[in-house]
Amino acid sequence: MKQIRQVNIHEAKTHLSALVEQAAAGEPFIIAKAGRPLVVVNPYSLPEPRPRAGFLNDRISIPADFDRMGEDEIANLFGSAL
Repeated sequence: MKQIRQVNIHEAKTHLSALVEQAAAGEPFIIAKAGRPLVVVNPYSLPEPRPRAGFLNDRISIPADFDRMGEDEIANLFGSAL
């Protein structure tokens, strides 16, 4: 198993851009203070997007007259007929 590089805080501040580029390329590193590890910097990967549009395809059906369903009942509730 490959050992993760450890850098002190001063070195991390001085070389942050290069260290971040290396971490993004898959080489994580540890930032330490007085030789004591504090944090691990790893590459960030975006989660896979979850499908949204059409996620209920083939699971439900919508009647052709959906927008007119219950129209008589609604008209009666408001005291007018359409």
